[in-house]
Amino acid sequence: MERTLVLLKPDAVQRGLIGTILARFESKGLKLVGLKMRTFDRALLEQHYEVHKERPFYASLVEFMSSGPVVALCLEGKDAIAVVRTLVGKTNAREAAPGTIRGDFGMSFSNNLVHASDGEDTAEFELGLWFADSAELSDWNPADLEWRYSVKEELA
Repeated sequence: MERTLVLLKPDAVQRGLIGTILARFESKGLKLVGLKMRTFDRALLEQHYEVHKERPFYASLVEFMSSGPVVALCLEGKDAIAVVRTLVGKTNAREAAPGTIRGDFGMSFSNNLVHASDGEDTAEFELGLWFADSAELSDWNPADLEWRYSVKEELA
């Protein structure tokens, strides 16, 4: 099983889309193993987006992400990183396909509702930042696991 970070950005929170977006991930069959909401400090956001530090949008991105509450999620599932990124859709919400989170709820390139880790190394790094205390993550088994996966084939 793979774990990935998802951030529901301040625009998703302000628009009252937390439950709607979370339901998309849960309905798909991803398991929620970590969740917290708060206005995170700039130091964490700067560290998270450090890879973009030299890009012209870096300062405005950090400003936007520190403008209000963010919901941090840790989701788990088979191929969770790719599955989440497919559900989220293209970065530019105007170009995102209908049926994706950004395609259904977004109109902006910058205010695009959701951040999702883009690879295994990134997910590991980002989860270490946002859920530094491993006690914030819950290891548990959903009662319907055999209905989410073909356990004999996919989880053997």
